[in-house]
Amino acid sequence: MIRVPLCVLSSFQAPLVRHGHDPDAFVQIGSLTKPLTATVLTALAAAGVLDLDDPLEKFLPAPSGTGITLRHLAEHTSGLPRLPPGIRGRDPYAAFDAGALDEVVRHLDTLTTAAPGSAEEYSNLGYAVLGAALVAATRTPYTELLHRHVLDPLGVADVASEPAPDRRLCGRGLLGRPKRPWTMTGAILPAGGLWATPRATARLVTELLVDRRLGEPAPAWQKAGDLLYHNGATRDASVFAGAFPQGWILVHRLSGRSAATDELAVETLRAFLKP
Repeated sequence: MIRVPLCVLSSFQAPLVRHGHDPDAFVQIGSLTKPLTATVLTALAAAGVLDLDDPLEKFLPAPSGTGITLRHLAEHTSGLPRLPPGIRGRDPYAAFDAGALDEVVRHLDTLTTAAPGSAEEYSNLGYAVLGAALVAATRTPYTELLHRHVLDPLGVADVASEPAPDRRLCGRGLLGRPKRPWTMTGAILPAGGLWATPRATARLVTELLVDRRLGEPAPAWQKAGDLLYHNGATRDASVFAGAFPQGWILVHRLSGRSAATDELAVETLRAFLKP
């Protein structure tokens, strides 16, 4: 039986760490990056640098008249597909660099599947475009924006796009060798490329969703009843983070099977919410 490294941090119980996981090692958090990107967006809007309803072409060379706004991108209502064109292979995002994104942006009108604002479709491409727009609007690198508007105000460290190799925790293959993680330092970074320690990630969850130190949660967070949450997955890692009035939870597994990670988080929540 394969034992998947697991880390559970929550307000309900003591930390649960199994099978070689480490709450102080950097792990991929996948699409949990998106709420952090959206928080940068809302911070810039609050500072008057931009407006949530600014058209995309104000910042990037998108065709005029697409109707896509920054808000649409943040709320997954831009009409853009889930993935950029050409994403395939063992390291699917490795070639999706700034040049590839620029080419996609110039032809966005050929990629939309619905009118902006008419339907919700989860889009990694949309968040890659949003990140590029924030960088263009401020002439500031994405990681610097993240530190300036999210991490530093909250006093949270141990979040990075490229942590030192000796601090990374990756899944292992059949022979026990660490698996090579996806390359996500290019244009896809704002959509799902960050690494963080589970402790730092849990701190972000409590600061953003429980204490709300930066204001109302950004539009990237998903909602199910009173639960605000987001998950994320790469090939070999998956995470679920959420909070509601009774408490919060973070589950990280060194497995890309995100459905199992989500299920474990929900089961844990239900166990502590029984009357």
